[in-house]
Amino acid sequence: MTSRLKDFTFSAVIAGFVAVMVGYTSSAAIIFQAAEAAGASVAQIGGWLTMLGLGMGVTSIGLSLWYRTPVVTAWSTPGAALLVTSLPGTSINDAIGVFIFATGLILLCGVTGLFARLMQYIPQALSAAMLGGILLRFGLDAFTSLQSNFPLAGAMCLAYLLARRLLPRYAIVLTLAAGLIVAAWQGDIALQGQTLTFATPEFVMPHFSLAALLGIGIPFFVVTMASQNAPGIATLKAHGYNPPVSSLISWTALVALILAPFGGFTVCIAAITAAICMGEDVHPDPKKRYMAAVAAGGFYLLAGLFGGSIGMLFTALPTPLIHTIAGLALLGTISGSLHRALAEESQRDAAIVTFLITASGLSLLGVGSAFWGLVGGLITHFILRYSRQKAT
Repeated sequence: MTSRLKDFTFSAVIAGFVAVMVGYTSSAAIIFQAAEAAGASVAQIGGWLTMLGLGMGVTSIGLSLWYRTPVVTAWSTPGAALLVTSLPGTSINDAIGVFIFATGLILLCGVTGLFARLMQYIPQALSAAMLGGILLRFGLDAFTSLQSNFPLAGAMCLAYLLARRLLPRYAIVLTLAAGLIVAAWQGDIALQGQTLTFATPEFVMPHFSLAALLGIGIPFFVVTMASQNAPGIATLKAHGYNPPVSSLISWTALVALILAPFGGFTVCIAAITAAICMGEDVHPDPKKRYMAAVAAGGFYLLAGLFGGSIGMLFTALPTPLIHTIAGLALLGTISGSLHRALAEESQRDAAIVTFLITASGLSLLGVGSAFWGLVGGLITHFILRYSRQKAT
């Protein structure tokens, strides 16, 4: 216990806070839309966010402490986006039935070890390339923010560079402080009218409709596994960790299954927010970075206690500030991913195909670009490897 407390640093707390802030500000609106599409009331939407916050908090803290690995969990943003377009016209009872059905399939993949065996066939270079493609947009947004609010984004970039030169371990917290100061000076922090309230979760009796299970449940399962859990595991591996894949998938799915009747539609392995907790700024020793994930879990618990109100608080911050801090926090991760992806010449072509498809943001058959980037990279890898073997 004492050794774990020593691992708990101020840098880890800041990384955890930034991870939660990025998670909520980047996709909380999609969760609202998905809940509304299911016919949830305002009170029920607050309850959904309460369950999601508590579920992500408990799993992030528990799994990170148990495995001493920075395991950050998240809701499935691609899955929520799918629900926004698929749930209109479906009753909330059918929607809960879809959540239970899809989560049950994910739990089955975890318990049987099927997902873990599949991940063993993915070359490390492709995992790193997929991660780089996922994170590229965040890096680009950090600098396109200069166009929308040059004083704010410019001050943050300058603060980041100076801090990296003088106080590298506190670069992100100093950058965030600079952004908050400039945003406050500009009057862009909209805290007026914001209140913190606890939303009591409401149990909804599930109804299992064959049409909804096949038309929404199966795609939701595929999207969540391909576009959320797979990149999440790839993020851990790309940072040199060897996570117990089946256990992580099983535990997160089990928690989501328990919370599903209350609107906790999914709990998955995070990719983007997790990457924030795995950089060198968190701790020079990768074995001690798990405390950043624990800190993120603590902030998720706080977010859950106040339901939808906390999401509104995060949206009080100006968008350029969120984009800039997220992009700068991920610079090291992006560069490290590209280095690992292109380091081995024999896998370089497949890696760049994976990177470009993933970064393109395309969506085919309702499945996001991360999945198709991986598919394209694997096809390229196996065709080129077969061609080289045949040539020799």
